[in-house]
Amino acid sequence: MENPEIKDSDFKLVKLDEEASEKIDTPKYSYWRSVGRQFFSNKITIIVLVVMVVVLLMSFIQPMFSGYSLTDVTGVNDLSRRFKWPSMQYWFGTDKDGKSLFDAIWAGARTSISIGVISTLITMVIGVLVGAIWGVSKKVDRVMLEVYNVISNVPSLLIVIVLSYTFGSGFWNLIFAMTVTSWIGTAYFIRVQVMIMRDREYNIASRTLGTPTVRMIFRNILPYLTSVVVTNASTTLPGFISYEVFLSFLGVGLSQNVPSLGRLISDYAPYITSYPYLFWLPVLVLALITISLYVVGQNLADASDPRTHR
Repeated sequence: MENPEIKDSDFKLVKLDEEASEKIDTPKYSYWRSVGRQFFSNKITIIVLVVMVVVLLMSFIQPMFSGYSLTDVTGVNDLSRRFKWPSMQYWFGTDKDGKSLFDAIWAGARTSISIGVISTLITMVIGVLVGAIWGVSKKVDRVMLEVYNVISNVPSLLIVIVLSYTFGSGFWNLIFAMTVTSWIGTAYFIRVQVMIMRDREYNIASRTLGTPTVRMIFRNILPYLTSVVVTNASTTLPGFISYEVFLSFLGVGLSQNVPSLGRLISDYAPYITSYPYLFWLPVLVLALITISLYVVGQNLADASDPRTHR
């Protein structure tokens, strides 16, 4: 039965627009744009990031102009320059040799950060690659579990100290001593994550269709572990810096003519009561470096997790 209130003139014929039908109404999603939006939405993260950038710039740029060296004895015979408290002339004061503590701290920070970054890169690259293969191969799993059980039961600090004494002092010798076994922990961590991912439906279907194992690892598994890898790196980097500081404090690892925060803290420890600025200022810079790297790394890991994206 027709409705008398509805007329043909009330309708308008609309032509089919093929281009409009191909358009997607949902907003475009960019993973890295979402990561950036999530990362910079936290004000505390931005403040800590600024602190970290300032510290890194000071560590790698300031020593280029200061020319600080432990072997430089300029000012040793000038008693008027010794043990100057922080002032406008000497921002962080001077030590027993009349050297600027400001120059010494940033030269030492450059060494400590360089060792931490290089060691972290080596550990993460080897650990992620080995862990990915370890997690999908049962044959590799049987062998690597035995290797892991042996190495993990030996204190890592003991291994580093023994290797440092064996190979002698040196920048690269210390890096080798710290990374020769450190990757095994990262590999085991990645192995567990890969084992969780490999048995998901789409990976089982991909393996059934004959997808090569390497392609499945790099296309189907590792991209989903970005936040996990960043989280591990954010804890590994400050850990390596702390290792270097502790070993340098003990006088192990680096050569005597290489400045580092650990060596400064060790050298100035006897002045902790008489000239406390010599000890506490390097400790403060060390704390700024490790805390800022950890906080930024953890927030970047959270931001790289797609589950946190809106």
